[in-house]
Amino acid sequence: MNAPQRSTQAYSWPPQGPSRAPYWVYSDDEIYAREQARIYRGETWGFLGLQAEIPKPGDFKSTFIGDTPVVIVRGDDGAIHGWVNRCAHRGALVCRELRGNAADRTFTCVYHQWSYDTAGNLVGVPFRKGLGGKGGYPADFELGAHGLRPIRIDTQAEAIFGTFSDTVQPLADYLGEEMCGNLQRVLGRPIRVLGHSRQYFNGNWKLYAENARDSYHGGLLHLFYPTFGIYRQGQKGWVHLSPNKLHMMLQICKPSGDQSIEHYQQASSRKADEGARLQAPEILDWHPELGGEVPLTIQTLFPSVVVQQISNTLAVRQILPKAVDRTELVWTYYGFEDDSPELTEHRLKQFNMVGPAGFISMEDGEAVELCQRGVEPDPQESSVILMGGESMDSLEVMGVDENAIRGFWKGYREIMGL
Repeated sequence: MNAPQRSTQAYSWPPQGPSRAPYWVYSDDEIYAREQARIYRGETWGFLGLQAEIPKPGDFKSTFIGDTPVVIVRGDDGAIHGWVNRCAHRGALVCRELRGNAADRTFTCVYHQWSYDTAGNLVGVPFRKGLGGKGGYPADFELGAHGLRPIRIDTQAEAIFGTFSDTVQPLADYLGEEMCGNLQRVLGRPIRVLGHSRQYFNGNWKLYAENARDSYHGGLLHLFYPTFGIYRQGQKGWVHLSPNKLHMMLQICKPSGDQSIEHYQQASSRKADEGARLQAPEILDWHPELGGEVPLTIQTLFPSVVVQQISNTLAVRQILPKAVDRTELVWTYYGFEDDSPELTEHRLKQFNMVGPAGFISMEDGEAVELCQRGVEPDPQESSVILMGGESMDSLEVMGVDENAIRGFWKGYREIMGL
């Protein structure tokens, strides 16, 4: 799918503000380039991975901040380093593997063999003094002046974040107390990575960001939810937004007896199959953990991660923009080091509910692509985001609203200067 080349100078944001999203924001190449500069290389913290993915000295992971390739690596002192995956010599990728361990603690560019240590410092170049008295680098060439571009690293619980900015507020302040509190709840003790999956959308990354903040589509698009009683509109729950409106946390409590499928069927125009049965109904079992009576949490942290707890499935979803109309979603599934073998087995079975082909999650990618195909022909039009009025407040009820989506657009516009 090739997005049309357009100039944003021809467009302006609708006067209704965050209750509208102009279609050009999903399909304009100039907007995409501005996002990379102002958001991903600007005053934000981007999710990079989990500490359990690089537990030992020399362990590394290749990933991205926006569309910039980066690497995170564990040093001998236990510190986590991050650097842009681009050789200072000719710009080639230095690290070509997705993950692994640098046993000799060096990363060497295959093109001309420039070598770097775990912190990205240049430690060796071939033929530095030439060969036979000819060639080589100038006498004043200094290794220390040609290292890889570093990125700032900070952590919350087991989650690793990075930024290019020297002036962005500390990570804890950027996320806020409540958002950090949930990270401590779901990632606050030693974890064990149980698997990964990767998913590609022919759609803009913001369409998925909206989807993850859409608190009422779950019981409409994902019929597995209401059919088997995991989530139906009207359950006890809440939607909390951070003060800057960039981050959101949806939490839903265990269904009570009065939230029947009949109540859902009366309110919804798309009906669940009341006769549906599972051959392995134990996949629906919820083993209470993490405190309280909350079996479902969807936390979205701007701009690049969704943290999920759906029953006993625990995962982070890293959102990676690849082009104005292409997005990669990287799922990392995990449990805890002190899980019993039985709980680990249950988590592995429940992962069939989520991920690219999950019983619950599979429709999201299709929804993103349907939206992308629909909005591209008419960039001057806009979506209507009025469920719940125009509020961007947190809610202490699990209703049908779009407060968090309006909050997203408010924060986005402020960063982007739109």
